[in-house]
Amino acid sequence: MSMPTFPDLLKNPILLLAFGFGSGLAKKAPGTWGTVAAVPLFLVFMLLEPSLPVFIVVTVVMFIAGVWICDQAEKQLGLHDPGNIVWDEIVGYFVTMFMLPVTWQWLLAGFVAFRFFDILKPWPIKWADERCQGGFGVMFDDVIAGIMACSLLHLVWLML
Repeated sequence: MSMPTFPDLLKNPILLLAFGFGSGLAKKAPGTWGTVAAVPLFLVFMLLEPSLPVFIVVTVVMFIAGVWICDQAEKQLGLHDPGNIVWDEIVGYFVTMFMLPVTWQWLLAGFVAFRFFDILKPWPIKWADERCQGGFGVMFDDVIAGIMACSLLHLVWLML
């Protein structure tokens, strides 16, 4: 299958989710645009004032669903981990923002920290990216990037 267009995404809910509601169609830096799409999704979710257990369950469900979504998208596209699949960035951003204040400063810091780790892929992110396959592989390295970004931001928060 060739790269889908936005009308194609509207006809295919798996690709619509995998492509971050269309943000993954960006010609340049689709992962960054996928993370941009994650911010309003995160904000809307946080407006519901979820308890900590609900936040954790929703994020885990998004990850598990993402393994399946990304695996199906790879199969439909006939490609291995194309950059246009950005559901992993959405979940990675949720992981990054775990238990951080919901202010514009922390939202921006989370965005920058997550993109930093996701783009540079220091160990163990690169290790996971190279060794894990299928939908799990697409998702797992971004979750690790989210954990590393979250850890860094919590360290900064403690120092402030």
